[in-house]
Amino acid sequence: MSLVRHVGTIGGLTMVSRLFGFARDMLLSRILGAGLAGDAWQLAFQIPNIFRRLFAEGAFSAAFVPLFNRRMNGPGDEADDRESAERFAVEVLSVLVPVLIGFSALAMLAMPWLIWLIDDFGQGGRGGPFTVGLARVTFPYLIFISVMTVFAAILNSVSRFAAAAAAPVLLNLCLIAALLYVQFSDGGADPQRTAWLVGIAASTSGFLQMTWLWFWARKAGFRFPLHRPRLTPEVRELGVLIVPAVFGAGIYQLSRFLDLFFLGRLPEGAFVYLAMADRLNQLPLGIIGIALGTAILPSLSRFIARNDAGGAQRVQSNAIELGMLLTIPAAVGLFFAAQPLTAAIYLGGKFDAQDVTATASTVAMLVVGLPAFVLVKILTPGFFARRDTRTPVVTAAISLAINLALNLFLIPRMGVAGLALASGLAGWCNCAMLYGLLHQRGHFQIESDLGLRIARIALAAAVMGGVIHFLAPLGNGWYQGGVLARIVSVGALVGTGAVVFFVIAWISGAIDRSKIDLLSRRSSSQE
Repeated sequence: MSLVRHVGTIGGLTMVSRLFGFARDMLLSRILGAGLAGDAWQLAFQIPNIFRRLFAEGAFSAAFVPLFNRRMNGPGDEADDRESAERFAVEVLSVLVPVLIGFSALAMLAMPWLIWLIDDFGQGGRGGPFTVGLARVTFPYLIFISVMTVFAAILNSVSRFAAAAAAPVLLNLCLIAALLYVQFSDGGADPQRTAWLVGIAASTSGFLQMTWLWFWARKAGFRFPLHRPRLTPEVRELGVLIVPAVFGAGIYQLSRFLDLFFLGRLPEGAFVYLAMADRLNQLPLGIIGIALGTAILPSLSRFIARNDAGGAQRVQSNAIELGMLLTIPAAVGLFFAAQPLTAAIYLGGKFDAQDVTATASTVAMLVVGLPAFVLVKILTPGFFARRDTRTPVVTAAISLAINLALNLFLIPRMGVAGLALASGLAGWCNCAMLYGLLHQRGHFQIESDLGLRIARIALAAAVMGGVIHFLAPLGNGWYQGGVLARIVSVGALVGTGAVVFFVIAWISGAIDRSKIDLLSRRSSSQE
């Protein structure tokens, strides 16, 4: 049950980060609002994050972790294997750092043209010197956070997940500190000055996160003496694996860039509405999906390296069961409670009732794809652990084409909510293709017991959704009241829904009681 323990570690610390993220976004919505400064900040921060996800997180980890694990668990003794893995990491870092610096310099020079392209070719009202300068101030975040990813991958490879999962808390603490400073110094009277300070805080947080994980990697016994970059055979092998993974991640990030392109053609506030909605969506996605995807890749790699097909099947089955048990009710609950939650969290200051309504409709459409995105996080390691980085590229490319077609159809009719729905539907298409290919190749299949349990989870979530839909209007007025009224009203609504779900899930057998008993026995034996 190490999977449950690792997911609990990653998910728990991710939840802490997400809660600080809520505090950050509550301050952002109230101080910057959904005007020019708010849109400019969201745009400036999303650009380096798109490249971070492209070059660092998904593509890099997918290629680096199996190769690093292969050296850590090689045929030699433990000391030799560790030395080989450390040498490999240093060689990778020595190439990665200058590449990142050069790319960032070029990107900052090209920033006026990039902003012009996103901002409806300069016609959207967001592409002035203020937005360009803000994007340049924020972009160094990419360098620091990408180097941090190497340290995170090393720690995750040796099953030390806590430090990497805790690192994003530093980002939110830095942004909250900047926002509170502005609020107490001038009450946020100058939104553009506020945005500049928050941009500086974002880049500072990247440096702090990098330093934090460097410290913990050194505590784990690794050293990183950088030297002249050399394309060694090991680095070339990583490049062979990472290039298709980058293209796969690139397709997904191209989808994110297309989202920015479409948002730039919508009325002012569109960037803020999607970002605030995504904060609610990212809470379960980050806690469940990212945690599961991070935790199972090393386990799958080890089982596959030992040709243990049964172990690999078991790891992915357990991950899907746990993911759906937590994600399906989260998606249904967010769909039916979108308006109360959005009002209780964001309403106030420069974020008014109209902004709440636009954000809530976006939340409802965004969570349609939440279970699919979690399943993609669980299914994709099934390819990466087998050193197949090409197949996810193909499925991502097809889902991108579907997403683009849906955007062209839905955005003129639904605005920002249409963009969110298109993303969710394309995610389901990607999920279906990934599972179909794993099943066809004999790598993984959803067995009848698991399929029946997922159906029961869906039934329990549907009952919960009906209860929330009936109860939500009873709290009108409370969701917009004082802090205590908001906490009590939303807590009562969400708490009632959670109780209904787990009672129905327990009675119907959606929760596997045998696994809970097994967990309890193992816990007792360890005391």
